[in-house]
Amino acid sequence: MTKGSELRRLGKRGSYRFGRLAGPPPPRPSLPRPYIPSFAPHRRGGGAGWLAAAVCGAAAVSVGALAGWWFLPFVLGAVTGAVSRYGQLRLRTAVVAVALSAAAAWGAALAWPALHGLPEGAVARVIAALAGLPPYAAVTVAATLLVAVVQALCGLWLGRAVTPRR
Repeated sequence: MTKGSELRRLGKRGSYRFGRLAGPPPPRPSLPRPYIPSFAPHRRGGGAGWLAAAVCGAAAVSVGALAGWWFLPFVLGAVTGAVSRYGQLRLRTAVVAVALSAAAAWGAALAWPALHGLPEGAVARVIAALAGLPPYAAVTVAATLLVAVVQALCGLWLGRAVTPRR
């Protein structure tokens, strides 16, 4: 080809074959499937077994709280985290179970002395007033239950983090 023929082809349709020598275009990547939530159970064992374990754990934490072992919600969460990883219990189910177990356990531990005539309500009011909170017993009880739930959730996180996946 001479320079003159190339100049005559400039701008004409079909005169340049860009891309024809490279071969077929690469296949398009398939789009990812949309996430479809599943509500089917993905756990082993019956629900009654998990419920019995949660009640036993709450009872152990409650008895320990009465003995002064304030750290037992963390232990409950750590054990539940490890067991839920091996038992293939979903994380959202484990979070709800641990939070409810810790709150129920500490709620029972705080209610037991009050039901037997000890001045727990007066002590709770004084503690709330000294902490700068409104001087109501319910505020101190709610703060205590919140601390127990946070301890249990931190333990759940740690228990799931150190337990290897299957």
